[in-house]
Amino acid sequence: MTILRTCLDPRSADALAAREAMLTALASIDTEVASAIAGGGESAVARHHARGKLTARERIELLLDQDAPFLELAPLAGYGSSFTVGGSVVAGIGVVEGIECLVIANDPTIKGGASNPWSLKKTLRMHEIALQNRLPVISLVESGGADLPTQKDIFIPGGAIFRNLTRLSANGIPTIALVFGNSTAGGAYLPGLSDHVVMIERRSKVFLAGPPLVKAATGEESDDESLGGAQMHARVSGLADHLARDEQDAIRIGRRIVARLNWRKAAGPATTNPRPPRYAADDLLGIVPPDLKTPFDPREIIARVVDDSDFDEWKPLYGGSLVCGWAQLYGYPVGILANARGVLFSEESQKAAQFIQLANRSDTPLLFLHNTTGYMVGKDYEQRGIIKHGAMMINAVSNSTVPHLSLLVGNSYGAGHYGMCGRAYDPRFVFTWPSARSSVMGATQLADVTYAVSKASALSQGREFDEAAGLALRGFIEQQIAAEAMPLVLSGLVYDDGIIDPRDTRDVLGIALSAVHTAPVAGTAGFGVFRM
Repeated sequence: MTILRTCLDPRSADALAAREAMLTALASIDTEVASAIAGGGESAVARHHARGKLTARERIELLLDQDAPFLELAPLAGYGSSFTVGGSVVAGIGVVEGIECLVIANDPTIKGGASNPWSLKKTLRMHEIALQNRLPVISLVESGGADLPTQKDIFIPGGAIFRNLTRLSANGIPTIALVFGNSTAGGAYLPGLSDHVVMIERRSKVFLAGPPLVKAATGEESDDESLGGAQMHARVSGLADHLARDEQDAIRIGRRIVARLNWRKAAGPATTNPRPPRYAADDLLGIVPPDLKTPFDPREIIARVVDDSDFDEWKPLYGGSLVCGWAQLYGYPVGILANARGVLFSEESQKAAQFIQLANRSDTPLLFLHNTTGYMVGKDYEQRGIIKHGAMMINAVSNSTVPHLSLLVGNSYGAGHYGMCGRAYDPRFVFTWPSARSSVMGATQLADVTYAVSKASALSQGREFDEAAGLALRGFIEQQIAAEAMPLVLSGLVYDDGIIDPRDTRDVLGIALSAVHTAPVAGTAGFGVFRM
């Protein structure tokens, strides 16, 4: 039997403590998510409604199929910055006319939908997801262009948004723009570069320069409608393919465009009626201990995520700090690599490299469950070849072509973060639990190293070392690194695609796996040179 057996007692003191810590972290994250959902705030939303307009989230809700799931991505972009959490953009994967699409909506309740540096970073990430997974892109446009005070951070890299739209189209991935209001200056190229464009009479305004700027630049007198109104673009310029009566009509037309795309997924699930896990998802709250130095068994997570809790473990007697094996998740085959005891040794590194090769030979997507402090250090391990074996694992991850999904549940430090397919290694999706921490090394270790280096430097130069100042600096650095390793900070930087409630893990990964199968899933036999 390959059904995983659980050893978790959700009523034990350890499980209850872990649960309480997780719920506390979730509460703080929920506060920030609520801020993103609020957009520009009650007064801004009220003004928007008073103009007869829907909010970005209301538009998305009407666009999606009834009761269809919507996996919001990067909802906390911009956390910790001077900009409203969410990056003034709502984005995610949703089902429209039975087709999984990547939806990107400007939030006009925040500075009229003007794009700031976090809007840009988030939108570029969405385009990356759409291109990798061949997801049709629906842009719900209402933007006054760039946030001018931050133009130096937007203008030059922002051109990639327009380049990406052309690349999506060139790759046969449909792009659809529904224009709900202003789409001015550079924003005019959003509909201009989309395959399908819907505009709303007396609402949509698309022009490179509005009447005041045209007057200043050329002396020409003009008005909004003749310069860039929906009627003009539908009847004269030809920029609009469809002229809608109101927002609801624009969304209806957008849905019909999707219905006529003749779009098909590259592959469906191997099992159409998958069995749910045998253990409750609620138990996932009590698995990761508050102190991440305490080990936990990742099989307890796997048992509550994969179909029927059925997991074929591979090499279970070798490299025990890394659990590898095969399963299905919502009917989709998946190979899983999960850190069991934090540290990666030579055996685990070689085990991972071979497992990744096997997944590529069988065209099987990979799921990485992170809880690693990195590769083992020390004289014995260096002499046994930890560098070349770690390099072997990183080589395999780097050149693997099957889709990778990463889920950070505990620590994800140093080169172990890379070997387990961190963001820099192009996983299709990266999600994080509130319990996760990620940095170059643990905060305590980094602070200790900084203290030791500063002390050694002073002594080597013949200077007296100020012990009190050194300890104060050590404490400051430890606090700084601990704060920077938190999931809210990393999510704010768009280093992940969202912090998720552990209880939602199966559903989130299921949507992600379904999305990656919109594109062909194919492995490779070509890897770099493995240093033996």
